Amino acid sequence: MLFIRGASRVSIRGVPKSAIIPSRSSTTPRIDNNTLTCRRKYHIEGPMLAPVVYSGLFVALWAWKCFMMITFQNKIIYMPGLPPNARREKIQDYANRCAGIQWREERVRATDGTDLALCVTDVDLGPSATSRLPDIAFYILYFQGNASSIPPRLPDLSSALSMLKRQSLQWRGRNIRCTMVCLSYRGYWTSRGRPTEKGLNIDAAAALNWISQLHCDFHGKGDQGSGPAAKVVLWGQSIGAGVATNLAVETPMPANVHLDSLILETPFTSIRAMLEVLYPQKWLPYRYLWPFLRNHLDSWKNLGIISNKYRGEDYLPQVFILEAAKDELVPPELSQKLYDRCLDVKLPVTRKAVAGAFHNDTMFRGEGRRAVSDFLSHRITTSLV
Repeated sequence: MLFIRGASRVSIRGVPKSAIIPSRSSTTPRIDNNTLTCRRKYHIEGPMLAPVVYSGLFVALWAWKCFMMITFQNKIIYMPGLPPNARREKIQDYANRCAGIQWREERVRATDGTDLALCVTDVDLGPSATSRLPDIAFYILYFQGNASSIPPRLPDLSSALSMLKRQSLQWRGRNIRCTMVCLSYRGYWTSRGRPTEKGLNIDAAAALNWISQLHCDFHGKGDQGSGPAAKVVLWGQSIGAGVATNLAVETPMPANVHLDSLILETPFTSIRAMLEVLYPQKWLPYRYLWPFLRNHLDSWKNLGIISNKYRGEDYLPQVFILEAAKDELVPPELSQKLYDRCLDVKLPVTRKAVAGAFHNDTMFRGEGRRAVSDFLSHRITTSLV
């Protein structure tokens, strides 16, 4: 301690030596007060500490979840591993439930080299369907939802095709072959790669080109521009509806394939709209993350482009919207918006709600399968005129 005349004791511990100046009147050094700084310590009072800490933790968790949703959005949207055995399913496991419809697995390679799996079946319609060349070749390209794989869907799809086959008496004397091709997206079932919207669009184009080549091979023509043109129906369920409309917009149809119609099963308008549906609270930040979306699947926008794309053609593609009356994921307002969009852009559209159906079981119910079968029957009949 240092004693200064006329003052109380002052500690100079920690004071720099340059601040200690010898006094003229004494040999006792004095402290230059101008060099001392006053440091004020900020602290939170006890009652406020807990609210501040928990508020900061809450904001940090919000920021963390937002970051995770942006970074791993592909993992959230596409779930090829659910249920856990989805990638180990086999067509043979469901063969006895397919009502006599014979399915086979085919392989196709996308333009980026990804190896993809297809489930394919041929159904001959009409009493004289034994002819090598049918009067009309009708193709259905099916896009699944965001989870599971193709094989578990085959029994319901087969039932719809069987219903269609039972209506073949109305095409007496006509030879019709209906081929259904179910695409397994990259990362799903036995397909390679990882799913993204861009990747799914490439996969859809590869499946369409595979149909075009199959049609050429069936008619014995090596050139896609030769032989009678085939009609193709794009059928998408849930996110598959977005893939179907993307394909109709972004990929030019091969010369020997004409787009006849689209079946949109339990569709939504866009990923952005679903973000708002899943997080309706405006005070939550998640619904405002749409600028960071890498997946859009914007069917509402695509329908307008489809209308403009085919406006100069002899026909416009038909649109059939199949809803689930008790859809627990997609509200009916989104299907209504798609229906209104079709009317606004002058696309011919019909709409059907399956009573009692949830998001993933419209085809599980007989009413849903019958609705699809009736629509396909009408499209085939129209094609024969």
